[in-house]
Parts: sequence; structure tokens; C-alpha cells
Amino acid sequence: MRQTKAGTLVLNREKIRDEERLDGKFLIRVSDDGLSPADAVAGYKQLWQIERVFRDLKHVVDIRPVHHRLEDRIRAHVLLCWLAMLLIRLAENETGQTWHQLQRQLRRLEVGIHRTRSGEVWQTNRAPQELEELFASLDLKLPPRYLGIPVVERPAA
Repeated sequence: MRQTKAGTLVLNREKIRDEERLDGKFLIRVSDDGLSPADAVAGYKQLWQIERVFRDLKHVVDIRPVHHRLEDRIRAHVLLCWLAMLLIRLAENETGQTWHQLQRQLRRLEVGIHRTRSGEVWQTNRAPQELEELFASLDLKLPPRYLGIPVVERPAA
């Protein structure tokens, strides 16, 4: 757009046509002259994915706040968050689903704790077919139906 001396706004049709030719195209500048255009584009796509991972670390994995004071503990916290993010990305790549979609399915797997005089029995619900398919696509086994059954000690006779 440009403004005339009278103050009215006028579209610059020629400039619009020139810009339309570049819609959806990006100019990439690299410091390594030996990179092929395909490698440069791949590098920028990977950079975009890395930036997404760091954004997800802040919001999906919830890396913040860190309440540690010692450097070793801070490093351990960040490493664990990074490993969690790696698992999330692997699951997304293997299933073709977003982490939010995967979480919605995984929430359907529940554990009930039944308290008896002999102790606690931990039991999972029956997994829906979608969840069985999800675990199979990740080459994982569903958790066993019973996670903990108390062993009752019988007095010796």
C-alpha cells in the first residue's frame, strides 16, 4: 500500500504481483558454501523441530520451575526432562499422532488399588482396543492385569 498526497491509501498492484511469486518460498542464507541447497533446507527444518522440542520441554514436559540449587541436580533434572521429550518424540514419530492425542488415549489406562486384610491388590482396567493397538504400534506390552498381589505368610505347622 502507499499513501497519496491527498492521504488516501492505494494498493500497489505491481508490488502485489511481485510478492505473489514469492509466496511460500523462503530465502535461506548459510555460512558453509559446500552445503547443497537440499542440505541447507534440511538443516533449517531440523532447526525448526529442535525449537519445537525446546518449546515443548517448557510446556508439555513442564521443565520449569527448577527448585534445585546444586549444579548436579539441575543437570539431572534437565537430562530427565530431555529423555522424557525424546520418548515423546519417538512415540509421536512411530504413531503419527501428537503427544496430546497419545495422552488422551493413555489416560484410559487406569490402576485400581483394592485394600484387603492381607494387603493391597493393584489391578489395571481392561485396555480398550485402541490402546492395545497403540501399544502394539510402539512395540510395547500392556502392563499386566495385576501389578501387585500381597503374599500372605502362613505360619509353619
